[in-house]
Amino acid sequence: MKKEISGKQDVYLEIADKFEQYIKAGVYRNGDRLPSVRVAAGDLNVNPNTVARAYSTLEERGLVRCMLKKGAFVTAENFGRTESVGQFRQITSELKLSGVTKEELMKILEEVYEK
Repeated sequence: MKKEISGKQDVYLEIADKFEQYIKAGVYRNGDRLPSVRVAAGDLNVNPNTVARAYSTLEERGLVRCMLKKGAFVTAENFGRTESVGQFRQITSELKLSGVTKEELMKILEEVYEK
């Protein structure tokens, strides 16, 4: 992952997004250890705190588990499900903003589950 930062968004988000792409593509699989914070920071020529924040972001996304003094390990065996739930939450929020009531949404869900 050497020097793949464009500067179009926050650096830690770019790093997190790139590792997410690698996980989705199978470069890193469930149980794999990501490069240490220091190694990744050196490869990318960024502050180690930036990489640590990226790894924390990946943990929030449910893709890795950060273990103190051991590293960050991929935990994305249920990634498809995690990604789908995230998309569902986003769509649900958009529906709420557009005026769809909770009752209407529940009716739609019941219809989907009855099929």
